[in-house]
Amino acid sequence: MLGRIGATVATLSAVMTLGGAPASAAGPQAKPRVLVLATGGTIAQTTGKDSVLSGSALVAAVPGLDAAADVSAEQIAQVSSPDITAEVWLRLARRIDEVLASGAADGVVVTHGTDTLEETAYFLDLVVKSDKPVVVVGSMRGSRAVSADGPANLANAVAIAADPAARGAGVLVTLNDGIYAARDVTKTNTTGLDAFKAPDIGALGIMQGHKPHFYRTTTRPQTAATEFDVSTLRALPRVAIVYSYVDVGPALLNAAIGDGAKGIVYAGTGNGSIPKAVQPAVAAGVGKGVVVVRSSRVNGGLVERNGEHDDDALGTVTSDTLNPQKARVLLMLALTKTSDAKQIQQMFSRY
Repeated sequence: MLGRIGATVATLSAVMTLGGAPASAAGPQAKPRVLVLATGGTIAQTTGKDSVLSGSALVAAVPGLDAAADVSAEQIAQVSSPDITAEVWLRLARRIDEVLASGAADGVVVTHGTDTLEETAYFLDLVVKSDKPVVVVGSMRGSRAVSADGPANLANAVAIAADPAARGAGVLVTLNDGIYAARDVTKTNTTGLDAFKAPDIGALGIMQGHKPHFYRTTTRPQTAATEFDVSTLRALPRVAIVYSYVDVGPALLNAAIGDGAKGIVYAGTGNGSIPKAVQPAVAAGVGKGVVVVRSSRVNGGLVERNGEHDDDALGTVTSDTLNPQKARVLLMLALTKTSDAKQIQQMFSRY
């Protein structure tokens, strides 16, 4: 009897050895590697208005951040987000592609000021050539403020970037426990902690206990699925936004074209309306090869093609649900491929 028991134990031991050791015997599983690329912004502010904290300092200030991943940091820029430039965008995109393609990181977090965060996020969503997680994060309060939100937001961003569920989701934005698609999110409040929302589309998921919970995905092509390649570019085509209002005239639009703009986003009233006083200037600009996109100053809704205006006759493009600043990002990239308005309209319908 004892012999049979001993044989059974030996057999079970052999099976466990062949089939794989128990988790305790296999050793700790390697943690995901997350690279934080810092650009400045409110999240890096201490006192005053200057962004002084480095990416390494931001990482070091969050207790337990290394629980979810092995986190390292690099500095790409150190500016407030109104001072972000296309050159910074291109540098960010190249570094993200480089580190993800090399296998040096499993995900990337970009720290950024909130004023132009949505534009940077959408640019990266259109140009990064990897399906690995990329998360853009900021804060509404500086690090010395009462109830500063930066550390929690950064911890959430790292957790998302380290989560396999975020792979293939496109570039994501997280603040105040929300998870948003870069295409859809926008800043809706000047100072509130819940400033970032996706008014028409909604969030992709939520954070709970610094763990991401996803409930839907975006259907628009992004990252590796887009046609845009900025790897060799050192500049982007100039695109201006012209804002509409009561009694507006063509002066600002003409000035932008005269200043060398290759594209204009017209932030019209309502459904992207262009006043009669401005339409001849639009037609003249289109005649000179300038691409004009009708967007809306309303923070929501779809700008309908051939709805408010005969876009086919006027030669204009409509922005779908993209707000003026997002429409500008897509138009800049579209102009790196073509200046044909019909082809660019297809891009706005696709992306």
